[in-house]
Amino acid sequence: MADAPAAGTVDTDGGKQPRSVRVVLLALMIAMMLAMLDNMIIGTAMPTIVGELGGLEHLSWVVTAYTLATAASTPLWGKLGDMYGRKGVFMTSIVVFLIGSALSGMAQDMGQLIGFRAVQGLGAGGLMVGVMAIIGDLIPPRERGKYQGMMAGVMALAMIGGPLVGGTITDHWGWRWSFYINLPLGAVALVAVSAVLHLPKKRSQARIDYLGAALLTVGITAIVLVTTWGGTEYAWTSARIMELIGIGVAALVGFVFWQTKAAEPVVPLHIFRSRNFTLMSLIGFITGFVMFGATLFLPLYQQAVQGASATNSGLLLLPMLGAMLVTSMVAGRITTSTGRYKVFPLAGGALMTVGLFLLSLMDTDTSRLTSGLYMAVVGLGMGCLMQITMLVAQNSVEMKDMGVASSSTTLFRTLGSSFGVAIMGAIFNHRVQDVMSERAGAAGSQATEQTATLTKEALDLLPATAREAYQHAVSSGTHGAFLLGAAVAVLALVAAVFVKEVPLKGAGPQ
Repeated sequence: MADAPAAGTVDTDGGKQPRSVRVVLLALMIAMMLAMLDNMIIGTAMPTIVGELGGLEHLSWVVTAYTLATAASTPLWGKLGDMYGRKGVFMTSIVVFLIGSALSGMAQDMGQLIGFRAVQGLGAGGLMVGVMAIIGDLIPPRERGKYQGMMAGVMALAMIGGPLVGGTITDHWGWRWSFYINLPLGAVALVAVSAVLHLPKKRSQARIDYLGAALLTVGITAIVLVTTWGGTEYAWTSARIMELIGIGVAALVGFVFWQTKAAEPVVPLHIFRSRNFTLMSLIGFITGFVMFGATLFLPLYQQAVQGASATNSGLLLLPMLGAMLVTSMVAGRITTSTGRYKVFPLAGGALMTVGLFLLSLMDTDTSRLTSGLYMAVVGLGMGCLMQITMLVAQNSVEMKDMGVASSSTTLFRTLGSSFGVAIMGAIFNHRVQDVMSERAGAAGSQATEQTATLTKEALDLLPATAREAYQHAVSSGTHGAFLLGAAVAVLALVAAVFVKEVPLKGAGPQ
């Protein structure tokens, strides 16, 4: 690897010794997996947790507390890394995550678990940002494509393996080990980062922008609560949702205004003057919107309509995740060897749009082979976008803003996933209720009045007529959700057209 300080390589042992860099990358991938795997493992363990701790009415808060804390803390971790040095801030986030994991495993009631999950989420906010920013420091953008496959592989492994690992741990060791399993993995990452990662130490004299941090936290919290509660806990037009929207908008407008005045802003607005950075933030938002919506509704469709087992829900996504992994690796290699990348956002936007439209065509007679092919098309599109968005965003800012660039891009993707699950979920639920009423009358509507998603056991208890009606209802619901996803994906394609192919910093392969 050629030394190129302007591109982000570090003139230390860590930058000159490939083995050291590989060890650091391994530790970073473990940390990234911890952040991604957690919610997927916990989802499988939740029925057992509720059975022991009770508090079913607070169930959704176990996930919401984690998501809120992660989203709200993401920009702060990025800024702290820029101000005080990446290594120490990243190690702190690992420690916070591990403390939250240990406390969650020791929780004695649902209230404690929710609180400890929030602590865990605070740490998780720094894990993903830290990984991306440190890679941005160590490896020039031109060479970063080589490592895209590694990151995409971790993502795919977390999505496929999460439910399987969660089920296995819960069945054999108990649900508390769903949290304790993070401790040895986190310790390995912590030791490796401490021993091998060498980055310049920083000490900023500027004060932390506490007002900006508070305004941003309030704004993000309000947005996530609107997308989490809207259409489920409260009607979209209810006073509570309207209040949250008002608070969120006011806080974010105040945040943007204050960032123009703050001496050391949490999110320097000048990074959005770069056309590519702004476009990559938008594409990242759309990718999160589509990806998490797809991973939520595809297993529902395959379980309810195609009769697949819930235990293997992660494996059902293999065509999409496998295609995403392969494409990400190929895109990374091509970007590294040629230094050109604009073709990938264009191809990704087009493939994602086509794939989601194909998924919207699925009905009660669609075979697993056909749905698998449709999923693969979506996966090809996401593979072209997942890591390229971060690569181009980081290439569009100065080194001093690497942390906030990474955290902002990550935040937009997180918010996109919240909006995707909420809006696609609202369409899905509405269609399921309507079709159940049409096909099965009052009894059918009553079967899904609490939730539009039924477990396999609940589905088996329904009369044959109601079961068939539910299959048509789920098919109709996924049609609406994926059609919306296709329409949103068109925006990613349009945004990609305006991407300017700025040369990637750093030398190509030697």
